[in-house]
Amino acid sequence: MLNINPRARAFISRAAIFVSAVALIECGGSSTAPTVASSAVSGVTLSATSVTAGGSGQGTVSLTAAALTGGATISLSSSNPAVATVQTTVTIPAGSSSVAFTITAVAAGTATITASINGSSTQSPLLTVAANTVALASISLAQSSVVGGDSVNGTATLTGAAPAGGATVSLSGSDAVTIPVAVTVPAGSSNATFTIQTRAVGGTVASTISGSYGGASASAVLSITRPTVAKASFGVSGTTETDTCAMANNGATLNCTFNGSTSSAPGTIVAWDWSYTVATTFSQVTTGPVLALPGVNCSLLPSPPLPAGTTWFPLIVTLRIHDNLGNVSAVATSSGARLFPNGTCGF
Repeated sequence: MLNINPRARAFISRAAIFVSAVALIECGGSSTAPTVASSAVSGVTLSATSVTAGGSGQGTVSLTAAALTGGATISLSSSNPAVATVQTTVTIPAGSSSVAFTITAVAAGTATITASINGSSTQSPLLTVAANTVALASISLAQSSVVGGDSVNGTATLTGAAPAGGATVSLSGSDAVTIPVAVTVPAGSSNATFTIQTRAVGGTVASTISGSYGGASASAVLSITRPTVAKASFGVSGTTETDTCAMANNGATLNCTFNGSTSSAPGTIVAWDWSYTVATTFSQVTTGPVLALPGVNCSLLPSPPLPAGTTWFPLIVTLRIHDNLGNVSAVATSSGARLFPNGTCGF
């Protein structure tokens, strides 16, 4: 056995401790991998270097290396927000080295987009935003005259194709009409239609339908007239959806509503004659346009059971109206309603 004196043994022990400490420091004292990417921005590209005001474009920012765990957050900015805007930040997912972002074109001019991370930044090529020369050319109507209570289609037409993102035409109407506040012409198209709903009037009313877009305005005049003949019109609505009824109150009523308020006549409507049929027909007269919970009994339905594979019966509803001048409408019929037995009358 090697004989080492005590002084040498102590020196060797202290040297071993020193070497171990140095090794620990050099290893950082931890084996945890870094999670934040130290890469820089390598470039900002544009899908198109020219965009029309009111439209949008796409850019892509790339890194010199893929983002590590947690991803990489890139700061974005526009050199001229009055011309083009971008979101303030965009995140590149872990494992990816690029991500796309949206550029919104505001007004004519030029701008560049800058992307920054970890103290590095890169600009995009120059983006040119061209003035939007497309404007509203006309407002037209499918017909120039309509009986109050009926609807008619209008069309907004532009001077050219709508830009990317579409063109939103503002709309307004004067007396006796209800129209949407705006209609959007799809990108690449030059027109879009909208519905004008009118109300009953006591005499002829001229209503102006107006629109505006791109600094231009246009209008058309719709003549709304008093009815010259009686016309019945109605809808059927259930508790949760249209054209649906269900047996209720142990088969004594239908749990739905018939609404004839869209009917029109030269005089004042004084009677609404309703009928409703499945296997037999029931009739009811109302002095107002709405019939809620129409009265029936189990004879309305055929004998049980329901035909195989069905849960409802077809329900036919009709309406005829009378006004105070003696006018009587033709019968209006709806054959699209459904009647659910709802566990009554033996079903």
